[in-house]
Amino acid sequence: MKVLGINGSPRGERSATLQLIAAVLEDAKEKGAEVDVVNLIDLDIRFRNACSACFQEGRCVEEDDFPELYTKIKAADGLVLGSPVYIDLITGQMKLLIDRMADGIQCQALSGKYGCSVSTSGDHAEQAVVTYLNHFLQMLGATPVGGVGVAIGRDQNALTRAEEDARELGKTLAEAILTQRRYPDIEAFHQRFQEKFKAVITGAKPEWPGDYEHWVDQVWVW
Repeated sequence: MKVLGINGSPRGERSATLQLIAAVLEDAKEKGAEVDVVNLIDLDIRFRNACSACFQEGRCVEEDDFPELYTKIKAADGLVLGSPVYIDLITGQMKLLIDRMADGIQCQALSGKYGCSVSTSGDHAEQAVVTYLNHFLQMLGATPVGGVGVAIGRDQNALTRAEEDARELGKTLAEAILTQRRYPDIEAFHQRFQEKFKAVITGAKPEWPGDYEHWVDQVWVW
């Protein structure tokens, strides 16, 4: 069982967001997970340029750090996404990653994985960021199991308390992976989403042969 944490804070190792990610990973590790964490600020991830090679050829043409990170993401059983709030939303570092994973929607690249999200803010929007990150996971086929958001500017002890919640979230994530826990509402969402894209992928075969071949490999179309 592998769980990967992805920290979208530009403060990297010094970030409060990383403290929450680390707390999630700590208790996932106690449940037997092999854990790792990536600080996006340390990587060279360039802007998405709409070249469509991922749709057409199933590969990324950019020679940066994204393809290696994407491989790690796909190899993980669980994902922990974290971002502080910057002007009501996620950071630019996290948005770069999300935009580069756009083909993952059609390919349902995170299908079968579980995930969760954490966020820190000065005084607002942390829950909105958690909701957004979990929505992203679900759109790519993963099953989000919860999240922790905390406004650390209001209370000097808030982060410490949130770390306790994050550790519980880590246990939940690990147990969901180990038991392949069922979440009927999310499964129904994935089924509806797959049916919607089945027609799209089949119709787009000439333009998106890479995505079409992925669906054939998964036996979603034949």
